[in-house]
Amino acid sequence: KMDYYKDRAEMYVGEDVSPDFYAWVFPKCDHVAVGTGTVIDKKGIQRYQQGIRDRAKPRIEGGDIIRVEAHPIPEHPRPWRVKDRAILVGDAAGYVTKCSGEGIYFAAKSGRMCAETIVKNSRQGARMIDEADLMEHLREWDGKYGPTYLVLDLLQKIFYTSDAARESFVELCEEEYVQKVTFDSYLYKTVQGNDPVGDLKLGWKTLSSLYKYKNQKTPDPMRTLA
Repeated sequence: KMDYYKDRAEMYVGEDVSPDFYAWVFPKCDHVAVGTGTVIDKKGIQRYQQGIRDRAKPRIEGGDIIRVEAHPIPEHPRPWRVKDRAILVGDAAGYVTKCSGEGIYFAAKSGRMCAETIVKNSRQGARMIDEADLMEHLREWDGKYGPTYLVLDLLQKIFYTSDAARESFVELCEEEYVQKVTFDSYLYKTVQGNDPVGDLKLGWKTLSSLYKYKNQKTPDPMRTLA
């Protein structure tokens, strides 16, 4: 069955797999990773783990469970990231993004940017840095990536709160403009778009889609994966 996942990764949304995030199945060498995440209902994680296994059952049935593990998702930036000559970066600073759950890039990038600021302000080690030097790094970091965290936080609060909102999110993802903006934003790690006409159309599409699914009495049948 690994052939099915050779060039494929799956993302699942729904109250059965997570109340505020998404679930996934993606290939890792000779096996697949099957998982889910939640911030608001940590005690229910086992129920959601079973939910994603049930949803993906036709494609993973018969496989052996190699390992079961769980880790906290540090997606809330810490209110205090600098104290004297100490600074938090990466997961310690809560730099995992909302909505997508990406953290590896931002962990490495924040460490590199902080190190570059320290090297520059210490004049190659000729002077001792202080809190003001580290605050300079934070201003640079927040200026570059703050909008990304803000937009992803907003998207999660809008689209991951109910199954009706999730259906709207899935419908929007069928739009070519949404796919392009999503791909570019993921590639460059900053919010892309900057097309006023496209953004207006997307805004209207979002509102109409949310209204449609919120007022839909009978939910659409479950989509069948190819």
